[in-house]
Amino acid sequence: MQNERQFLSMPLSPRNMTFYTVRTSILKSVRAETRSFYGRVLDVGCGFMPYRPIVESVPEVSEYVGMDLEHSEYYPGVEPVLKWNGQLIPTETATFNCVMATEVLEHCAEPELVLSEIHRVLKPDGRLFITVPFIWNLHEIPNDEYRYTPYSLRRHLENAGFRDVVIKPLGGWNMALAQMLGLWLGFAPLPRFSRRLMGMLLFPVFYCLIKTDRKFSEFDGGSRSMFPGLSATASR
Repeated sequence: MQNERQFLSMPLSPRNMTFYTVRTSILKSVRAETRSFYGRVLDVGCGFMPYRPIVESVPEVSEYVGMDLEHSEYYPGVEPVLKWNGQLIPTETATFNCVMATEVLEHCAEPELVLSEIHRVLKPDGRLFITVPFIWNLHEIPNDEYRYTPYSLRRHLENAGFRDVVIKPLGGWNMALAQMLGLWLGFAPLPRFSRRLMGMLLFPVFYCLIKTDRKFSEFDGGSRSMFPGLSATASR
């Protein structure tokens, strides 16, 4: 039920403004990109494993394997199948057909080491799908390392050996502004009454921004330069 409410069916309401943009934009990307998954799938940094039902519903997927830190303080009660140290993946080479890693790479001090490990455990022509934040507050501190541009993300992926890299924004200008408003409401030092009042006052603006958001297909330094986060797909 927790995964369902927080990750898979979050309603658009004043109470959910802090996490609505990030949760729903990632969910849309997961639904779209995992449709082509097949065989054995590794979920790196799986956390609560909220997207497991989506992956397992793909007919060509034979097995979902969640991997995360052992006894993580952020995900109490979750027991991943594989336990790693945040760098080395404890499995043999070429054992998975597809790998996903949602909101993980920003926590990796050496991202190319992690990506190289993912490349190692993928079978030839295996697929990788990741998401990373661009607009988000510090979190899981002190293990919050990076915010990626499309260019740095592509460089890291290609340096790790990946090909056919495709990078997309998880939203456009309006979604980015809505996300910033949500973060301000959720984490700025406001009195409780002020927070609730501003949430009610700002919700119509937030709603309009969500409903009028437009993604772009390419990046530049002007009208196509702001986004809440990124997704990337690549092949081994």
